[in-house]
Amino acid sequence: MDNIEVSEDPVGQPGPVSKICTRIGQRYQKLLDDVTPHVKWRWVIAIVYNILFMARIIIGQGWYVVTYALAIYHLNLLLAFLSPKIDPGLAMMYDDEDGPALPTRSTDEFRPFERRLPEFKFWYSVMKATTIAFCFTAFQMFNIPVFWPILVMYFITLFCITMKRQIKHMLRYNYLPFSWGKPKYAAAPTTDTI
Repeated sequence: MDNIEVSEDPVGQPGPVSKICTRIGQRYQKLLDDVTPHVKWRWVIAIVYNILFMARIIIGQGWYVVTYALAIYHLNLLLAFLSPKIDPGLAMMYDDEDGPALPTRSTDEFRPFERRLPEFKFWYSVMKATTIAFCFTAFQMFNIPVFWPILVMYFITLFCITMKRQIKHMLRYNYLPFSWGKPKYAAAPTTDTI
């Protein structure tokens, strides 16, 4: 019988493409880790990036449906950012003591506001969505002809209705998702005796 030689190539070793993808992923994660503490600069970059997107839409005179979808997604992210992680209305209904709850009376213990969508994930999702929308504007097949003032009016109406509902929810359950406007207490004086 013929002797068939089996190669001794290890199966568990990653190939060159896998190594390159891993290296790119590590560099991308390092970049994200480096920008995490710079909140103001991240949001300045996000605003400039969205202004560039809007300039692309205005100059290109199209892709209004893509812009509308992006605006709806940004609104959805904003609502998740402003909402507590555990809805106080549902928490009261189920009376769950396991998870954190917002204080409803002045005698309740203070618990910090936990967002449903953390700030970094909010920024990261805004950047990803805007990048995807930018990619859509490179293709003419996504340039669907539509009467854009109707989309603008519909978005403004949707924004007003959803923000009104969110503000009512904040007032009903007495929470403020931002640190400004909350009472600040002075630090207790320390007595250093030597």
